[in-house]
Amino acid sequence: MTTALKSLSRVTFCFVAALLGAACAGPPTRGDYTERVELLALVQTLNADLLSHDSATLTLERWCADHRLADPARIVARQVHGDAKALPDELRAKLAIDTAEPVAYRRVQLVCGEHVLSEADNWYVPSRLAAGMNERLLTTDEPFGKVVAALGFRRRTIAADLLWSPLPPGWEMGVANMPPPPRMPHEILRHAAILYSSAQVPFSAVRETYTSELFAFRPLSGR
Repeated sequence: MTTALKSLSRVTFCFVAALLGAACAGPPTRGDYTERVELLALVQTLNADLLSHDSATLTLERWCADHRLADPARIVARQVHGDAKALPDELRAKLAIDTAEPVAYRRVQLVCGEHVLSEADNWYVPSRLAAGMNERLLTTDEPFGKVVAALGFRRRTIAADLLWSPLPPGWEMGVANMPPPPRMPHEILRHAAILYSSAQVPFSAVRETYTSELFAFRPLSGR
């Protein structure tokens, strides 16, 4: 919009405001409330997409492609080496194994192009995987979901936590004059799930944290 048109828009707005008996503080802008709602819609759309599919890897790969985060849109599991985290007792119980059963641990960053979309802790029972799967998990950058796809697995979510919301408490009661949305933190969502084979045998527990890089396609002030 040219400077002349901007000036004309302001004059028009002020004229209408004067007719309505309101003070002229400038033309309305794209509201901060609207931006907050858009941010929340993006987060909840992603959350629903992840919860409605068994493979987080394929869901993230599709999201990456649909939002043009990388070309080609391929998810790589970048392994993070370090001390293995102990399997929490509540997850061991859900895997239906005793303390003598060997459990492997894999921590990865799921990366699409230059974007780290999620960070995951994955505990799995090697004896319940098919031949060759354990070796691939140890030696390749293949995501877990792709390696074990032949098991025909199903995912059962046991926790889904929204770690950040762009709308403040009480927004539904008509909070007025909202400030701009707070900066979007690195960690947005966290899911915990158990993976079951087609024979309904639990073989993996995963805890995934999804990041703001999933929204890198859109330059929002809150990101």
